[in-house]
Amino acid sequence: MSISSTLSAGGMADAGSARRQSAFKSIFIVASGNFLEMFDFMVFGYYATYISKAFFPTGSEFASLLLTLMTFGAGFLMRPVGALVLGAYVDRHGRRKGLLLTLGLMAVGTLAIAVTPTYAQIGLAAPLIILAGRLVQGLSAGVEVGGVSVYLNEIAPPHRKGFFTSWQSASQQAAVVFAALIGLLVSTSLSPETMQDWGWRVPFVIGCAMIPFLFLIRRHVEETEVFLNRKEHPQIGQIMRMIGSNWGLVLQGALMAVMTTVFFYMVTAYTPTYGSKVLKLGPGESLFITACVGVTNFVLLPVMGALSDRVGRRPLLIGATVLAAVMTYPLMRWLVAGPSFGGLLTAELLMAAVYATYNGAFIVYLTEVIPAHVRTVGFSLAYSMATAIFGGFTPAICTALIEATGDKAIPGAWCAAAALLSLLALLIGGRLNRQA
Repeated sequence: MSISSTLSAGGMADAGSARRQSAFKSIFIVASGNFLEMFDFMVFGYYATYISKAFFPTGSEFASLLLTLMTFGAGFLMRPVGALVLGAYVDRHGRRKGLLLTLGLMAVGTLAIAVTPTYAQIGLAAPLIILAGRLVQGLSAGVEVGGVSVYLNEIAPPHRKGFFTSWQSASQQAAVVFAALIGLLVSTSLSPETMQDWGWRVPFVIGCAMIPFLFLIRRHVEETEVFLNRKEHPQIGQIMRMIGSNWGLVLQGALMAVMTTVFFYMVTAYTPTYGSKVLKLGPGESLFITACVGVTNFVLLPVMGALSDRVGRRPLLIGATVLAAVMTYPLMRWLVAGPSFGGLLTAELLMAAVYATYNGAFIVYLTEVIPAHVRTVGFSLAYSMATAIFGGFTPAICTALIEATGDKAIPGAWCAAAALLSLLALLIGGRLNRQA
């Protein structure tokens, strides 16, 4: 080989290495804010028992917990609003500005929850402030997932969009692990009385402490070429009309997102409550299992995203929904027949693997079929509708179903129903399927 050829090959290798480094730097910068969004959402679910006593004392443990979980779910009701309003802003003004705005709103909501005095100290104002904080968080989260997913899709090489986009969900799993480990450390270091007094606030304070750092690194986000190359950026009114003309596409996307949102909040946010309150396991055991779930998903999501690049999205989507519909209720029946740490760990990891398979293909699937000029608002609206109606209320729905039926395995039936609904949407989708 000649010297010139060697130099040329070396230059190409260096250029390729530089591109890979730049791509992974962009993934890290964008996904970091998504990490905070999910961290803040998760710690609220993990500490639902403590929050219920601090802000929703009713004299009934069930009623207080249900009010807390409903407040957790109420944040998701704001997601469609955030998807429409903030999503239109992102499609109009750019991915970079939108990602900075959503991080700011999430910071406001998190700070409100971290510092609010208890019901015993300020009365009814306490739960109202907590609810307001959750609503602000929901407004931000309504477009955060869509904004990050669209950004990663638009910077990805054509043959690696599944792998790149999957890091949106993977960053959430990193947040699940971090939140669970922080919770495990705090709960094992402090007495139950101290935990109820102020210990549950520690993870929220940690979330607040991360905000300046995340603002600093997210400021380095560069606008995507797809957005910059568009000749026109529609006004908000135009975007709303375009969404109206593509309403069927958005609705089917929402129905397909039901499984991924229900499974996610089942195996992450609800696991600590289900393990401790229903199966009577120790809180440390439940949080450790949640951390294991997060690690499993963090590893599997990019793998499944990359696999969808090779075999296509639909085989993974159909296979995961069929398996989920058949498996989840019998799995939960097996678990409650002999509750144990090992049993809950096995059940949660199996459900996590099904979730990762589906989500690894679904997120990129939805970004590919939404038109580019309304991609952020269309994706965000579809995803947030599913989360608001089904996924976000999964902890509260499961709690209510167990109370109403006396069947501790009934959350498995809820997950199976979600899988069947998404499978039906996938099979009869028409336009969405033809475009994929």
